[in-house]
Formats: sequence, structure tokens, C-alpha cells
Amino acid sequence: MFNSEIGGGDAHSILVRGHDLVNDLFNRDFIDVLALELLGQFPTPELKRMLNLFLVSATDHGLTPSALSARLTLHGAPESMQGALAAGLLGAGSRFLGVIEYSARFLRDALPAQDSYTDDELRRYAEECVKTNKAIKRKIPGVGHPIHVDGDPRCERMFEIAKECGYFGYYSRFALELAAAAARLSGRKIPLNATGAKGAIVLDMGLTPELGKALTMIGRSVGLMAHIIEEQKNPIGQKVWDMASGGGGTQI
Repeated sequence: MFNSEIGGGDAHSILVRGHDLVNDLFNRDFIDVLALELLGQFPTPELKRMLNLFLVSATDHGLTPSALSARLTLHGAPESMQGALAAGLLGAGSRFLGVIEYSARFLRDALPAQDSYTDDELRRYAEECVKTNKAIKRKIPGVGHPIHVDGDPRCERMFEIAKECGYFGYYSRFALELAAAAARLSGRKIPLNATGAKGAIVLDMGLTPELGKALTMIGRSVGLMAHIIEEQKNPIGQKVWDMASGGGGTQI
């Protein structure tokens, strides 16, 4: 027999992490239940605010590869909204949408966990890290942005909220030092981007890189469903196909 701590039910009730779905969780909001499911407990007000920040910040970023994948999948299988959503999520990886996981892993591997770090220690670690990765021509995830070259406007606000909630720790400070070191050693502006900020904050919250990615997937699911619904009402899938095939898209 198989059991799960996540939930279960019988003929008379449904339980989620030991809480009655109807009599208890129907009185809670979605962030409460999300924290209960993923973390095993209801969130504090500060944690709840941070979880909401992660979901909102990941909701949408326009006609990205994930959104286009979802729309094109719906074009081929208009009866399968779930297939289109899955197609969009499958594109989350080291370049788009899934970068928070790799950023957090990079920071965790680059900076040994301990009680605290001085600013000088973080600066030294950051400079050594940038030099090492530059020598092997490896890009540091979460550093640099093709559009926000003068600074990602999301980062400053994210760190402000993290500070207000008590989650601005040495990983966040280290991420900022990494971007500063990259700019110093290259002689040009290289800002920290939103995924770099979120990867650092995830670690300062005591969460895993994988959980950071999970929050991103949950948030982006909302945006992808919006693209799918818009595609049903105002489709662009055929036009994208026509452009890719030189205007000669055909039915197969």
C-alpha cells in the first residue's frame, strides 16, 4: 500500500497535509495552501509576502519561447489546453524561465554556507569567482541583461521587499557583489538581473533552488494560460508558422 503526506481522502472528507479541505482550507487563500503543500506549514505574513512576490514576478514576460510553444501547440491541437500549457513549461531551462534554479545553485556552490560574511569577504569571493569563470569562459547565471543594461528595475524592489521581510542575507549581498565585480573586471555595466536576485533570495529564505524553480513554474502557468486563452480568441499560430515557412504553411 502506498501513502503520501501530501493528501488523501475517503467517502466523507478530503485532507491536504492533515487539514480538512472543506472545513479548513476553503477559508484560506491560495498562498496559504501553496505554502502548506510545498513547505508543510502555513506561512508567516513575511513568508507569504515573499511567496506572492515570486509568483507575481514570474507571471508573464511577453511572447517568449515558452509562450510561443504554448500557442503553436494549441494551433496544432486546439482541443488540448493542458498540452499547450505543458509545452510552454517544458521550455523552462538554463536560458529562459528556469534560470532561478541555476542561479541559486551557482551561488550556493560558490559561497560556502556559514553564519555570516563581512563585506570584504564577499567582495573577495565575488572577484575570485568572476575571474575563475571568465578564464574558462563560463557565463555566471543571473548576471547581465540584454535590455536592462543600466540595471534591472525588478532587482531593487525585490531586495527592498526581502529586507522588509527579513530575508536579505549574505547570498543577496554576494549576488550584488558578483555583478559589481563583473562590471569592474570587464570595464562595462553588467547588472544583476531578476533571476539572479531571486536565486539569492531563495537561498536567504532557506529554500532550495528546486523550490525556487517550482514557484516560477506555478507563476508562469498563469501567464501561459492567458496566452492560450488569447490564442483561442485571437490566434497568431498560423501566422508564426507562415513566417517560419516563408509564407507557405500547409496542413498535414
